Amino acid sequence: MTRSLFTGARIFDGTGAALAEADLTVEAGRIVEVGRGLDGDEVVDLTGKALLPGLFDCHVHVTVSHVDTWRLLQRPFSYQFFEAARNLEATLRAGVTSVRDAGGADLGVKQAVADGLVTGPRMQISIAILSQTGGHGDDWMPSGAHGSMFVTHPGAPSGVVDGPDAIRARVRELLRAGADVIKVCTSGGVLSPTDSWRHPQFAVEELTTMVATAAASGAWVMAHAQAAEGIKNAVRAGIRSIEHGVELDDEAVELMLSRGTWLVPTLVAPRGVLDAAAAGVDFPPVVVAKAREVLDIHRMSFQRAVAAGVRIAMGTDSGVVPHGRNLRELALMAEGGMKPEEVLAAATSSSAELLGVAADRGTLTPGRRADLLVIDGDPFDFERLPETVVAVYLDGVRVPAVGAPASG
Repeated sequence: MTRSLFTGARIFDGTGAALAEADLTVEAGRIVEVGRGLDGDEVVDLTGKALLPGLFDCHVHVTVSHVDTWRLLQRPFSYQFFEAARNLEATLRAGVTSVRDAGGADLGVKQAVADGLVTGPRMQISIAILSQTGGHGDDWMPSGAHGSMFVTHPGAPSGVVDGPDAIRARVRELLRAGADVIKVCTSGGVLSPTDSWRHPQFAVEELTTMVATAAASGAWVMAHAQAAEGIKNAVRAGIRSIEHGVELDDEAVELMLSRGTWLVPTLVAPRGVLDAAAAGVDFPPVVVAKAREVLDIHRMSFQRAVAAGVRIAMGTDSGVVPHGRNLRELALMAEGGMKPEEVLAAATSSSAELLGVAADRGTLTPGRRADLLVIDGDPFDFERLPETVVAVYLDGVRVPAVGAPASG
């Protein structure tokens, strides 16, 4: 069996330790050894370059390429799956080798990647987003029409649901359809035109039912949670990760610390909404106003979470922001008070722990999958990092076309 030797690199192993020069060997898609003076059958000379674990993005929407609702309503139903193929490839080329889709991708998309029909990162999927009637995932418009980024179809049941009994059945339907994780909205959001991001959504009893039903099948729940009360309700119900976390007050932070709840901050997301508005997307005025309102609140909440030691994993909300530009999030995390090593650990080993795959990938240690990222430059220079990605490997096999322009 062929052993590949990656030699001469400065290695960041994903644990948060400092960069160190070392060699790394790969055989049968797995890391065999990390150290000095190793040998192999095939040599990849990485002198002057940095070698990292493949990165994670724990919050993407691969079937969505923009947030212009009018354009989405003109899109033929099946077009989303071709967009997903393009978006997955752009994500992988950016250096992201594992993603968690937070709504939109169904089992067919995940299986197409796993079977090699589509080039992309390893996937976990949530399929649909659970929302109370009138909540963040309810696409009802004031005209009475429905306009959504996500279309209900045989592989993706509706996410709008109310009451513990109906919730229990819907969670089971999603798990039957292949969901790895259940996604719920416990507060309003920026893009929904008929609710306030400050209001909590779903009662704690309903959320507890979701968590218990998912747990019975070995699955976790992730929560779109922006407002403080919605965040605290999610944590009290046992939800594993808070997505966005726009308004983290002291009580919310203490609850997250005591329960070990994860934060996936998606700091780039509200900026993406404002960028889209500046580019001409005709959002309802309330949407733009909400995006502006949350920007500074979100930034300060993240700083509070970092200072307190809340567990943080990387996520971008790509789909709201362009796919293939995922690494923009890292610079914002550093601006929020994380040390460079902590930022990269959040995007590797911490994200792997959140997704329950830390025994398989996320660090450059023997036995883990050889999902690798080669950087020609300083891996801690997050502003320039997207330009310095020169190679991406899945199971030790180089992904072609890295360096081609990312899809926007």
